[in-house]
Amino acid sequence: MIFELDSDQRLWQETVREVLAKECPASLVRAVSDAGADPGPPWRAYVKLGWTELTDPSDAVELAIVLEELGRATDPTPYLATMSQFAALAPRAAQHGRSGTAVLEGITARRDGEGWILDGTARHVLDADRVDYLAVVTGEGTFVILAEQAEIRRVPVFDPLLHVAEVTLSGVRAGDHERHDADVARARDRAVTGMALTMVGACQRVLDLVLAHVKTREQFGALIGSFQAVKHKAADMHVAIERARALAYFAALTIAADDPRRREAASMAKAAAGECQAVVFRNGLQLFGGMGFTWENDLQFALKRAKAGELLLGGAAEHRALIAEEYQHALDV
Repeated sequence: MIFELDSDQRLWQETVREVLAKECPASLVRAVSDAGADPGPPWRAYVKLGWTELTDPSDAVELAIVLEELGRATDPTPYLATMSQFAALAPRAAQHGRSGTAVLEGITARRDGEGWILDGTARHVLDADRVDYLAVVTGEGTFVILAEQAEIRRVPVFDPLLHVAEVTLSGVRAGDHERHDADVARARDRAVTGMALTMVGACQRVLDLVLAHVKTREQFGALIGSFQAVKHKAADMHVAIERARALAYFAALTIAADDPRRREAASMAKAAAGECQAVVFRNGLQLFGGMGFTWENDLQFALKRAKAGELLLGGAAEHRALIAEEYQHALDV
């Protein structure tokens, strides 16, 4: 597989960066966090530009580029949940600019007359409190329902810009027309890969801020970027990010090609992203010194996005265990 972006993909990456510099600048991110500003304008821009139409598996690499750049910008919209979780289960709804998320576990469905009854509680559902639709995965199929039919409670998390909620369905009725035979395994792979890419983008933002800082900060009459210890820490961050990025794009390629290795690839990407954020978080804070702990420093937003991503959809240790199980199963067969 080729891991270098081709000319069209590089142009797409540059275009996405230019749009985000205009629609989702650091000032907007801080305004949403500090003053509760409306994150609607960038979301509407994404819809208008057709970014919500990247629902086909063949678009996986192009979507990966968007998700990485949104992670780098600490995007405050429900795009991540909509495109990496909901769209794989209900692509038509996402294509029409509807926001949504996936409820992957905790809900049961039972037949009742000509319809279905949904019951249960799901925790740690990304963006459930602010989307239009929920794609609810059950043992009887996937049901796409209006979010307003559920009882939803947002819960506080480490990243103040990331919405995570608890979803409760109590006797919610759904018709056969709302039931879909979606490929849940593929949807999970896409969700895990999307989270890994977001973490990679956030880690890249941390490194960008660190490099800008060490090139201007002086200590003992010299730029701290000239110190060998600082160079080593920055190099370690770079290597961790490049490793995680390569695995994340490999996972995206396996989704695009419907490669049977996509589950292992997604877990490898998430594990590498989790290990990456640990290195970047530690070194990034240390290289900024006391300034890195201040609320006024934008470093916090990228650090929190990367750390929160590690806690969603399984951490590095869990995904390493999944990889080991897959290989052990292959050996037994």
